Amino acid sequence: MTGDNTALVLFSGGQDSAVCLAYALDRYDRVETLGFDYGQTHKVELSCRDALRPQMAAMNPDWAARLGDDHTLPLPALAEIGGTALIGDGEIKMLENKLPSTFVPGRNLLFLTYAAALAYRRGLQTLVGGMCETDFSGYPDCRRDTLDALESAINQGMESQLRIDTPLMQIDKAATWGLAYDLGGAALVELIIEESHSCYRGVRDTRHEWGYGCADCPACALRQASYEKWKSA
Repeated sequence: MTGDNTALVLFSGGQDSAVCLAYALDRYDRVETLGFDYGQTHKVELSCRDALRPQMAAMNPDWAARLGDDHTLPLPALAEIGGTALIGDGEIKMLENKLPSTFVPGRNLLFLTYAAALAYRRGLQTLVGGMCETDFSGYPDCRRDTLDALESAINQGMESQLRIDTPLMQIDKAATWGLAYDLGGAALVELIIEESHSCYRGVRDTRHEWGYGCADCPACALRQASYEKWKSA
């Protein structure tokens, strides 16, 4: 199926990508999903995708009709390059270049380039990603100006008219919880709490009010603080 109102969601199994999937199902006629296995420490997020997709589709007949195929691509080269706390057991800290050790150089650039190639073959016109420059960890590949440059390069290099849609770009993480509620009510919020994964350390044996995680890494700290901020608003 081809058409202007079709989308491929970069769907990791995390909170942001889960909200992006709901957003896409609410707006696009045909939605497919794509995940990446790059040797991430929190690889458990990939298994979360299998629970999130069908349960989200079951929440709304229109969403169920729009949800198409799922894809997973391996990117082992990122693990071979290494040097990041998201791949291996490195310490999570700020580096001399003022970027966190969880930054994986080129990750989003590669993700979106591979996604663009897949979308091209699948006849999908929009890439939907959860990049954000408000509550983010200082990653330069999460900035909208970076994605605008990449979008231009992709379209020039493939003679295409693909668009990169980033619905979370200008909102903070608390507003992301609010967007989930606006899209699917309390049921969607609860699904994201229960089935999505954000913890950098891959911990899923401890359940908190905001979801599973170590409650210590930056991803857990942000998820907890944003959930509490949204609940108290």
